[in-house]
Amino acid sequence: MGRYFKKMLRNFDYSLFIVYLLLCFFGLVMIYSASMVWAVNRYNYPPDYFYNKQLINIAISLPVFFFASFFPFQNYKRKKIMIAAVGVMFSLLVLVHFIGYGGDVGAQSWIKLPGFGSIQPSEVAKLVIIVYFASVFAKKHEAGSLDAINKSIGKPVVILILAIGSIMLETDIGTSFIIMMAAFSVIAASGIKFKTFTKLSGILMLAMIPVATILYFFWDTIMTAGRKGRILAFLNPFDYVQGSGYQIANGYIAIGTGGVQGLGLGNSIQKMGYLPEPQTDVIMAVISEETGILGTVIVLGGLGFIVLRALYIAMRTKDPQARMLAAGIGSVIGVQTFVNIGGLTGLIPLTGVPLPFISYGGTSTILLSLSLGILMNVSMFLKYQKNK
Repeated sequence: MGRYFKKMLRNFDYSLFIVYLLLCFFGLVMIYSASMVWAVNRYNYPPDYFYNKQLINIAISLPVFFFASFFPFQNYKRKKIMIAAVGVMFSLLVLVHFIGYGGDVGAQSWIKLPGFGSIQPSEVAKLVIIVYFASVFAKKHEAGSLDAINKSIGKPVVILILAIGSIMLETDIGTSFIIMMAAFSVIAASGIKFKTFTKLSGILMLAMIPVATILYFFWDTIMTAGRKGRILAFLNPFDYVQGSGYQIANGYIAIGTGGVQGLGLGNSIQKMGYLPEPQTDVIMAVISEETGILGTVIVLGGLGFIVLRALYIAMRTKDPQARMLAAGIGSVIGVQTFVNIGGLTGLIPLTGVPLPFISYGGTSTILLSLSLGILMNVSMFLKYQKNK
């Protein structure tokens, strides 16, 4: 065991780790700045309430990151681990419909755990789907049946559809889209032939018919007045500035007010009650307003580096499972960043998805740290294979 740790430590990806730390601690500073007024005026909390909570989240995330970094990714192919992961995911996804909360702010997506705070099952599903799909298709690769889509493809498709269907009913459309894109990324990186990938994509699309059926019968539940309002606000937020366009319009104002140089750390105007929950999915507006181009470059540059690093690792490794894990993790971070920034800037409707490593949130920070730890393990494995 000692030899394994020494061997892997020699191949530690310091650039990936430094960028991860930079994003976490920059996010921590911005969470304090963004949330202090909201914490006092909205919740009657101390001004450092959300800062302290996120500090605890990071304190938990770092050991999780290091554990995943030194836990051999090959173990995720073990049947017991796969069954346990999928079982926990579905248990949480079912429970959230009965004991979950958050529907009053957009989606019933959280479960309260006595003594441990809250957990968001959809965040668990992101990582489980990546690990499960990578494991299944790695085994198919080893068996030489990767392009035989009639063999062992039913179970992964059913699991994906059930997971997405459950998350849609929460109703978390943004996360459903991210998981779907992650699954496609893993399959695309599996080494499958383009013709087979096209057929498989068609099967997955046909398998979405049950989800479409759910959407049809539960349309009024899923497309609430708030969601319809977000679509209308996406088209022209200033026409609905006193309603559904309020958050987007104030986000625009924050970004425009910050300009190139920004107003200075702590000097945001929009966080004074104009932006609801500014420490969460709209934190980038506060970052732009206070730090201007510099803060924007730090965030987007750091996240872009992680995504490109993941894709680089995926292209360089010869191990199918490693390639799929790296591609899946990179795609989740990349797509989630796009969904967050795209919603804030009006490219797509606002969905409430957090900005990776920056937005306030325990489940998101811890699960993303676990994902990055897996990517680190894959990176160290690649370096070891290259240097031995």
